[in-house]
Amino acid sequence: MNRLSKNIKSRMKTLGLTQKQLADKAGTTQVSIHRMISGKVLKTTKIVELAKALNCDPEWLLNGIDEPIKESSNVEIGPELQGMYPVISWVQAGDWTAIHEINRHEAEHYPCPVKCSDKTFLLKVQGMSMSPTFNEGEFIFVDPNVEAINGKYVVARLDDENEATFKQLIIEGGHKYLKAANPSWPTQIQPINGNCTIVGVVIFVGRAL
Repeated sequence: MNRLSKNIKSRMKTLGLTQKQLADKAGTTQVSIHRMISGKVLKTTKIVELAKALNCDPEWLLNGIDEPIKESSNVEIGPELQGMYPVISWVQAGDWTAIHEINRHEAEHYPCPVKCSDKTFLLKVQGMSMSPTFNEGEFIFVDPNVEAINGKYVVARLDDENEATFKQLIIEGGHKYLKAANPSWPTQIQPINGNCTIVGVVIFVGRAL
């Protein structure tokens, strides 16, 4: 196994990236990534893009043995994790403001890679209404303390439903709507007529854990 192959695989494992995810972030193809990590390619014209996607120094990616990120690197180091937050159910999300605490033994907790409040929680995306922007099985980090403005993706509770829903908030002409990201979804836009409470705003999305 050559150094490029070994270092790409190492960084992918550290960051939890699949070949497809890395290819998308680096602007290349999954076939190219596969050829690199299998050792069939020793060099690539995409080394800078790969280094940025893998959060490391391009020179290290090609030849490095020890530390993957050098002090002189102009590649931005990943954000500091912001504490641990619970994965809750969509039913719990609908009444999250009334839930003061979830025991760590009763729920999975994960760190948030962006700045957020201590009220933040995670939900696992269900169904296809928000595809392809958000895919089933991914986790969304939701912060109830972030202002829900036009265009934000939000988790909302409808008064006549038992659980929360996940849509894009549209505010136009003084009216509010919930919009599905999937252009083929049967109910593309749903008006909000005083029957909806915004539970929180989506601040980050991560792959299935």
